[in-house]
Amino acid sequence: MDSTPMPEPLRRAIHQLVSEGVQNCQEVLRYTEPDQAHTWKRMSLYRATDAADTMNMVAMLIAAYCEHTGMAPDTLRGYLQVEQQELRSAGPQDDDRAHVAGLVGEALSHEAMRAPANRMRYGRGQRQAEQAQHPEDDPQKLFTEACLHGLKARLCDDVDSLDSYLPPQVAQLARRVAEALEVPELAAT
Repeated sequence: MDSTPMPEPLRRAIHQLVSEGVQNCQEVLRYTEPDQAHTWKRMSLYRATDAADTMNMVAMLIAAYCEHTGMAPDTLRGYLQVEQQELRSAGPQDDDRAHVAGLVGEALSHEAMRAPANRMRYGRGQRQAEQAQHPEDDPQKLFTEACLHGLKARLCDDVDSLDSYLPPQVAQLARRVAEALEVPELAAT
């Protein structure tokens, strides 16, 4: 087992990319809000794919470094979990459609229900639809959303906007997160 730390230039590049990915994830959440009814489809897809592409860049950058330092190809493929790779260019697949059917309360055909992945995703959609009927949120999800919105509001110096588009519980926590964050002062050069 190699115990050398990640080289500093690689670490910094990864931190930058992850920060970009997180900002894109926050924007996905932002475009789910009711005041974005006119652009949510286009913009949430843009930002979700931007986030996915950015995180893919992180994985490939690390993989290229591992390859550069002599990692065995089979080990690298295992770490990259290549069997989980799905191409967006193929568009939504049957299991994605099953998930949507579960979310919107539509039945799946008998044939579609034969595939285990479809049954699993359909059931997940049904559970998510059920959970959406209850106003109480999972505290971990609430905290994550509040952190992302609070961070973005602090970075944009727009904390007051939180109350205009977020549900009150999320806005209150996001405001507390934003207020707790101090924007670091740049050192004089």
